[in-house]
Amino acid sequence: MDPFLARALSALEEMEGKPVQAGGKTLPLEALVPSPQPRKRFEGLEALAESIREKGVLQPLLVRPLGDGRYAIVAGERRYRAARMAGLSEVPVRVVELSEKEARLFALVENLQREDLNPYEETVGVLALLSEDLGKPVEEVVGLLRRMRKEKRGEAGHNVMASPEAQRVEEVFQALGRMTWESFVQNRLPLLNLPEDLKAALEEGAIPYTAALELKKVKDEALRKALLEEARAGLSLRDLRARVRAVLEGKREERKGDLALRLKALLPRLRTLSPERRARAETLLAELEALVRGKK
Repeated sequence: MDPFLARALSALEEMEGKPVQAGGKTLPLEALVPSPQPRKRFEGLEALAESIREKGVLQPLLVRPLGDGRYAIVAGERRYRAARMAGLSEVPVRVVELSEKEARLFALVENLQREDLNPYEETVGVLALLSEDLGKPVEEVVGLLRRMRKEKRGEAGHNVMASPEAQRVEEVFQALGRMTWESFVQNRLPLLNLPEDLKAALEEGAIPYTAALELKKVKDEALRKALLEEARAGLSLRDLRARVRAVLEGKREERKGDLALRLKALLPRLRTLSPERRARAETLLAELEALVRGKK
């Protein structure tokens, strides 16, 4: 396992549930600076704020000094936000010396260990971690993952598995222990291209990612919206798949009917052709109609 990721995971395990020590360091909220992170939702803040009003902050925030009297939050932004809501002026902290890159990596690892991350946030977080670790833009990381998968499938022209970057990807996924990189490419990368309505529902936690991927197959917005509402209401994945399949089959039959009508519309124009061309056109039309009707 990578030394830094191992230290980060070890530190997180050590911090898990560790109470605030008497006489420990505290800092004013005004001195704390939240750090960018993939997590967009902070649910249950009011409940946590109420708990903080009664019992205080039970676990210190992890921060690093910025050198100007301010401290960047490495882990614990949810507690920071709830403490502000609770009206606190200061919070307990644990100060660690980390470089900016180490802090970003630590924060990403910490976020990925949380159980309340939805699949879309987790996907963005894993890609951000790989991007930071490999020193490559997210788009290049996605391309690398897809080339790795193609090589695994035996497709020629993708000799990347022996590269240091591919080996590093495998190490990171092994360190995180949440899923394999193959599963990530197959089940999570497609979430990046979801329509906005499905992405929003997924970010809200209203539907599982498997339902989002199924609904993605429906291109008609009105039909997809209706199916999305059923999924929100608790429609099982099995029933949802059946509904989606019926919609797609109905669309195919509709396209077949439209094509058949267009073929019939061509028949009156055959009279304007020469006998040889007309015979050829009639043969082609007959073959097309047979294909449309599923006879061949």
